[in-house]
Amino acid sequence: MSAVILLVTGIAWKNLNELTSNLTTQELGLADAGEKPADGAIDILLVGMDSRTDSKGNPLPQNILNELQAGGSDDGGFNTDTLILLHIPNDSGKAYAVSFPRDSYVKIAGGYGRHKINSAYGYAKGQEAEKLQGSGKSAPEIEMATRKAGAKNLIETIQNLTSVTIDHYAEVNLVGFYDITKAVGGIDVCLNAKVRDSFSGANFPAGPQTIEGKNALAFVRQRHGLPMGDLDRVVRQQVFMAGLAKKMLSAGVLTDSTKRSETIKAVSGALVLDDGWDITKFALQMKDLTGGNMTFQTIPTGNPDLQTPEDGSAVEVDEREVNKFIKNLGKDPAAASNTPDSKFDNASLTVDVRNASGIAGLAGTVLQSLVAKGFGEGQTGNAEAMAKSVVRYGKGGEDGANAVQKALGGMKTEEDVNVPAGRVRVFLGSDYSGPGAQGFTGSGVLALDGAHQQPADPAAPKPITADGVRCVN
Repeated sequence: MSAVILLVTGIAWKNLNELTSNLTTQELGLADAGEKPADGAIDILLVGMDSRTDSKGNPLPQNILNELQAGGSDDGGFNTDTLILLHIPNDSGKAYAVSFPRDSYVKIAGGYGRHKINSAYGYAKGQEAEKLQGSGKSAPEIEMATRKAGAKNLIETIQNLTSVTIDHYAEVNLVGFYDITKAVGGIDVCLNAKVRDSFSGANFPAGPQTIEGKNALAFVRQRHGLPMGDLDRVVRQQVFMAGLAKKMLSAGVLTDSTKRSETIKAVSGALVLDDGWDITKFALQMKDLTGGNMTFQTIPTGNPDLQTPEDGSAVEVDEREVNKFIKNLGKDPAAASNTPDSKFDNASLTVDVRNASGIAGLAGTVLQSLVAKGFGEGQTGNAEAMAKSVVRYGKGGEDGANAVQKALGGMKTEEDVNVPAGRVRVFLGSDYSGPGAQGFTGSGVLALDGAHQQPADPAAPKPITADGVRCVN
């Protein structure tokens, strides 16, 4: 997905025609069909599609599905497993890539109710397919019409959630992602610990490594076996995109004519764009965007194990928090974090923090991050080791617990009769990576080269690093 944004910033202009000639486009009626978006900024929705078809809607052969470890042609469907909003301010000085966890529980446009955000495309696509049954249209015509309906409903869902007007749309599917990573010669990544997951096919040792093709897909698709599940997968995707961008802008890709040609072929055959997108003009706008001028972030989330009526476990999302987060992009994060929650008076609550992670000093730094956001300073201490973090509250203290877990990037809350009124107790498990700890799952910032842009917690463990590549779970 970062290919459409970053490849054109480095290749010779004579290659632009080759890049754009085979792109698939859809008429989506987006805002930037004319000269310039109304607010001066450009907002692009990047979508990674879990589909078993190519960009033209043709079913993938079974041998390709086998290589992708994607099951049969009837598996998967049209879930949008990667959703990223790329926000480019009007001065083009710094861009922000904001991830939406695929399991975010939100209101789906089109009257479908509340569901996981990755179903917005599929709901509308399926409904449109029912409408077109018996219409006399050919199968390819129906396929493209239903895809258009799905994309438009997904765009509307994101716009409703963020209050951002989407100017452009870019979509890539499994085989497109596979081809791009093969064409550039693999992406450098690093893991803190070895993983083996039968669901995604991820089977990697700890430490730095170069991955491509089916291994690259497994790396960005894994969520089972990760401490924070879908939220950790978002971090994987962000680190991978940073590595992909770095690789595409490297001399090895840009100066090697064979590799450059293969990359352009892969990108042009893999992407679906809105038809109002002038890639040449966009490339000129983006020419000054370098590695230091893009950061990756994730929308704020609440309970990562929210139980829903129809969709099972999902990630809790507060629309008002997302709106505030998006509006604060580019502003001083310290100033934004000190803004009191309009729904709860932080000063009315005292927070105790218990360290159950085994990381020396973590409770103190986390408590200070909460004090900086207006909460009352309680006590710190140690607790028996726990895998999952939790906020515990006494009778009637649910609002306060929710305010604290949101301030920490999201975790489970539970009632505990032993917690007195006016206090909550935070237990930091080994999964914790929010404010006060190195790493992030909410508002942390990652630079385009994969390195953190915020100061590391001196008490946190030092992760494996290799040639500037950030190591993740």
